[in-house]
Amino acid sequence: MSEIFRSLVLNRRFDDVTLRVLESALVSKDVKSSIEVRSGFRQFMRSESLSVLRETAEKNAEEKLLVLEFLVRAFALVGDVESCLALRYEALLLRDIKSSTNPWLQVSYTEWLNFAHQSRDSGFYSVAGKACEHALDCIKRKSTEDRKTDEVNVMKKSTEDLKTDEVLESVQAIEKIKRLKDCAMASASSHSVQAQTADYLKKRLKEKSTERPLDFKEPKCVVASTLFRNGIRRRNLRKLNTSRSLLGMTNES
Repeated sequence: MSEIFRSLVLNRRFDDVTLRVLESALVSKDVKSSIEVRSGFRQFMRSESLSVLRETAEKNAEEKLLVLEFLVRAFALVGDVESCLALRYEALLLRDIKSSTNPWLQVSYTEWLNFAHQSRDSGFYSVAGKACEHALDCIKRKSTEDRKTDEVNVMKKSTEDLKTDEVLESVQAIEKIKRLKDCAMASASSHSVQAQTADYLKKRLKEKSTERPLDFKEPKCVVASTLFRNGIRRRNLRKLNTSRSLLGMTNES
């Protein structure tokens, strides 16, 4: 199955059949084999996806999105969360850019919000913050479009009732998105500080292991030994002086 999947990808067969082959290839009898198989597929997909994306650079938006969707699903199957989220983000951005000429590609704020939640839960806090900004932009654009629609709507009373509900929904959504963004940014900042602290501590430990303390002293055992020897010398000197004194007194007698 592994070789079949690789062959299908190399032949640019990006469809459900190829994904089903991948699912079958990932079925293993034991945990060790499963880990090895998934690791092999991750490496293959990461390498091959770069070539695939370069090849689709000149294609239209619809074809690009189909390829991106296939890659997102494939990376999700092999457990590559980082690549999966990165390609999902690229697909959402592509839809957002092309939606001006292709309204059916428009990204809703709920799609950005869901992506923000997934990014935050996976530890990609900065990406979650960016997704929240896109979600807020979607709400602003929708509000602008709704105001234009209201201006030409002849059913004023019904429009006002509908507008009240929509405004309330928008306010609640904006508050929810802002809370998520603040949480993501706080987490990103916290992890950044922790990383800087860890680097600083590593640097200090390395410096301490190489530098010689300014108040370096000989080990206590060496100092005690020296004092002991000096004490012996002084005692021997006193004995010598005493002996000489006695010898002088004997000579005088």
